Amino acid sequence: MKNPIKLVIDERAPGAFIWTLLECDAGGAPNKVLRAAEYGSDTYEAALAAGTRMMDAEIRKNVGARTATA
Repeated sequence: MKNPIKLVIDERAPGAFIWTLLECDAGGAPNKVLRAAEYGSDTYEAALAAGTRMMDAEIRKNVGARTATA
């Protein structure tokens, strides 16, 4: 993967936690939204688990694309 991914969890409304995956530049500054939750989760832990699953899928997708072109 060429750029790191950052997982952010925000509570946009009371009891509505949203995860967002951000692509970061080489310095670690976020510069692009890769994916975001369509719906809020009831707890921080649920949003973290869902966001982590999506981050793992994004990493696997990028690693698979990189090995397919090597």
